[in-house]
Amino acid sequence: MRVAVVGATGLVGGVMLKVLQERKFPLQMLIPVASERSAGKKVRFAGQDIIVITPEEALALKPDIALFSAGGGTSLEWAEKFTGTGTVVIDNSSAWRMAPGIPLVVPEVNGEVIKGGDMLVANPNCSTIQMVLALAPLHREYKVRRVIVSTYQSVTGTGIKAVRQLENERQGKEGEMAYSHMIDLNCIPQCDVFMPNGYTKEEMKLVNETRKIFGDETIAVTATAVRVPVMGGHSESVTVQFEKDFELERVRELIAREPGLVVVDNPGAGEYPMPAMTRDRDEVYVGRIRRDESADRSLNMWIVADNLRKGAATNAIQIAEYMLEKGLL
Repeated sequence: MRVAVVGATGLVGGVMLKVLQERKFPLQMLIPVASERSAGKKVRFAGQDIIVITPEEALALKPDIALFSAGGGTSLEWAEKFTGTGTVVIDNSSAWRMAPGIPLVVPEVNGEVIKGGDMLVANPNCSTIQMVLALAPLHREYKVRRVIVSTYQSVTGTGIKAVRQLENERQGKEGEMAYSHMIDLNCIPQCDVFMPNGYTKEEMKLVNETRKIFGDETIAVTATAVRVPVMGGHSESVTVQFEKDFELERVRELIAREPGLVVVDNPGAGEYPMPAMTRDRDEVYVGRIRRDESADRSLNMWIVADNLRKGAATNAIQIAEYMLEKGLL
């Protein structure tokens, strides 16, 4: 397998290299790819320094798989050029997620939507991935009707520029700003740009992607996405209303036995998910599981995951693993 990582010098690209190595993905050749500005740099992989090349150069090598994590513009420009040469593209940007006919996949939830001949598969938004993974076993049992979600999103979701802004502010240094406001000792109720309806793009991703992944346009979703001064790990307060009623112990059982989910729910002992415990881990952590006493058949949960791993790099590589396992590559 020849595997290209497009955006190899970025935050998510770096984690992709790490996860490919950790999971022993069966590749014979790694092709690190970035813009012309970064071409010629080196990345470390499996004990070797490998030179970063441009997308044009990578295209000529005809990789078997290309993992894209270089932004929507790059994906729109290059993804179909790669698929046109026989490369399967797994895209981590928002460019193709809602495109008709393009599978939007969390393997544990809806891997079966990938069919033979699919050359382009979309990786969902980081906040969507962790939420639908926690909701999936409950949706199968009780059928989700409405979701209210508020996110508390790490600066790593914005990229290295935002990480540097937070670091500079904590050190009292001047520097380039990723946000229009300070982020240290602050919360910014804006992730991505605002849409005409008053919601941000990030919030609408949670709405639209959840419906597409579950294959149900009738699920009502409303979201508020907030950027917080955390260096890694997204948290979500989720209220979900079901068609059927539930028992809390059964809910905990369903979540705990689902692959990729971990229940941490002993609030009396101060045990609940926090971003610090998820760092460099692939599991999605769920806690503060309780009835919403203000509405029928409603549940409250707190969901936390490393947004660079399961929320991005790991999920993309799991898609590739799924396709290999099913003979789709």
